[in-house]
Amino acid sequence: MITLEHVYILTGLMGLAFTVLSARDRSNPKRWGNAAFWGVLSLSFLCGSWLPDFWNGVIVIVLVVIGGFGLMHRSAAVTSTPQTRREHAERFGNGLFLPAVIIPVVALVGTLAFKGSPFIDPKNTTLVFLAIGVLIALAVCYAWFRPPVLAPLEDGRRLVDTIGWATVLPQMLASLGAVFALAGVGDAVGHIATTYLPLGSPVAAVVAYCLGMALFTFVMGNAFAAFPVMTAGIGLPLIVRTFHGDPVIMGAIGMLAGYSGTLMTPMAANFNIVPAALLELPDRNGVIKVQVPTALMLLVANTALMAVLVYRF
Repeated sequence: MITLEHVYILTGLMGLAFTVLSARDRSNPKRWGNAAFWGVLSLSFLCGSWLPDFWNGVIVIVLVVIGGFGLMHRSAAVTSTPQTRREHAERFGNGLFLPAVIIPVVALVGTLAFKGSPFIDPKNTTLVFLAIGVLIALAVCYAWFRPPVLAPLEDGRRLVDTIGWATVLPQMLASLGAVFALAGVGDAVGHIATTYLPLGSPVAAVVAYCLGMALFTFVMGNAFAAFPVMTAGIGLPLIVRTFHGDPVIMGAIGMLAGYSGTLMTPMAANFNIVPAALLELPDRNGVIKVQVPTALMLLVANTALMAVLVYRF
């Protein structure tokens, strides 16, 4: 049976390739920092399931030290020239988008066609076929474009070097949300909210919940990480149990309120920092600054929408 563990191994092998290529890149003054970061990260994918929690924690600390102390640097290696890219664009046209389309199509078809199959882990069918889609797209690229053997890995390394340590931020923030939930942060938030905030009315509970979702998402960078904390602290005890609100409407609109926080925080690196890095914007927070007015309007709109709908059904 193909399981998520096989996807981890595939990801770890890719990380090892980035490690070797980074160590060989003499154009990068901090090549050993890059090599150490991708090497440690690949170790977590290859061996994390078998390592004790203590050593997985050590891996996280090492990654934070390497990224936090500026031991990484973007590679100056050139993988292709502008002329080569222009020639390929003229030759293949919109066909260049085909490999990118293959990945979601394989994931969708595989999920629907192999649902309940004894050959695929039923809990992670979509993720498994997402990885299979990547391999199929890679094979199509080799057969059609005939690039040098190491071209995909070199360009992959160039991409992750551009993003840097922020590559692992979504993974770490999701883990942080789980830790917060297990540590009872939601109960602590609920105690503080009910003790120090005037939440005696249904509308006040909605305002506190939506603002809390946005603020926790701002801090944690991930609305999915904020959701269990705020729902356990304010959503369920106040909106649902005390004022008899609809939990489905609360959850759906509450997540949208959390996404307002996503638009305003550098912690959501995959949404806000990565695009700025890939587009080589002079201001790394340029994307966030443009999104803030929209985010605030969405937060107000979602709060009002929940206040109107959550107690009506």
